[in-house]
Amino acid sequence: MNNKVFWCKNCLNMSTRPRIEFDEDQICNACKWAEEKQKFDFSEREKILKEALDKYRNPEGFDCIVPVSGGKDGSYVSYKLKEEYNMNPLTVTIRPALELDLGSKNLLNFINSGFNHIHVTPDPNVMQALNKYGFIYKGFPYYGWLITIHTAVIRMATSLGISLLFYGEDGEIEYGGSTEHKDKAFYGIDYMKSVYLEGGYEKVLDKVKNDYGFSEGQMYFWKFPGDDEIKSKDLKFTHWSFYESWDPYRNYTVAKENCGLEEKEFTNPGTFTNFAQNDQALYALHAYLMYLKFGFGRATQDAGIEIRRGAMSRDQALNLVKLYDNNYPEEFEEDYLEYYDMTKEEFDTVLAKWANKDLFELKNGRWSPKFEVDNPFEI
Repeated sequence: MNNKVFWCKNCLNMSTRPRIEFDEDQICNACKWAEEKQKFDFSEREKILKEALDKYRNPEGFDCIVPVSGGKDGSYVSYKLKEEYNMNPLTVTIRPALELDLGSKNLLNFINSGFNHIHVTPDPNVMQALNKYGFIYKGFPYYGWLITIHTAVIRMATSLGISLLFYGEDGEIEYGGSTEHKDKAFYGIDYMKSVYLEGGYEKVLDKVKNDYGFSEGQMYFWKFPGDDEIKSKDLKFTHWSFYESWDPYRNYTVAKENCGLEEKEFTNPGTFTNFAQNDQALYALHAYLMYLKFGFGRATQDAGIEIRRGAMSRDQALNLVKLYDNNYPEEFEEDYLEYYDMTKEEFDTVLAKWANKDLFELKNGRWSPKFEVDNPFEI
């Protein structure tokens, strides 16, 4: 049975995106939410926020935890909590593999703008093993790190007796995906596992632990606390995007003005922007694999954000997507081969495994789209 592949009539979100929904006019749920936000009354949600802040405010310590990378979103959330709501957040960074110099500089700039901070470096050998497994078997080149931005942050919260954790945006709601938590202020570990870790998380841990002979202690930062511990610690997980209209570009300007955020001199691989995801080289590979699996890449995501916030026309976005989306991150290729301990042939075999053959064909050693963006077709 053939399936029709098409693009949102407003923002170029592609129908291949997991969990995305479209209305009868072929408008995606991200655009519907962006339209709704223009008239949405966030005052009731701010009441929920203030109640949570008052409940967990700690005059003698930290009130909450905000995971940060030194980038725009974590910096913005931390700044808002501190300056607007008079909170004392503890900011936590999970060190990624293949850190970029600009990311390290931005993180230091953020800390020096006036924040308490803990840098967590989970066992690099375990991280490499999980990242490599994720790359080969899940098409997720930083799967180990993706796990720890949840598990290791939560471990820090339980160790320090901090109950309230703020993440940035719920990407499912903001960018097109599941809307099951659209009206829920708080979410649980089941949501993290099923949506962000794409299921099968426990099996991956067991597989890597057994294959490499890692101890339970070495795996500590990759494990969620048990349900009883979460309940006893009264842990609450929430997204800042629930409480106000989420705007990544606004976040960038606030972080630049107040937290020392600096942009890259030139555009990032696979997109026309230069101010986001500058902390690690593996993100470029993650975005490229997203393109091979689903047919849309980093430029499509960035263009959709610009369209929905009214800063770009669809025609402008279409030109940029055609120009940037099919961009192999060649500048990092040697870093990837060394990090994963792979030959070029082994690396290319993994890319071939994840390339959607209904959407792409191999030409001169590079995957080329069979489709033309914004021209619907059947697969």
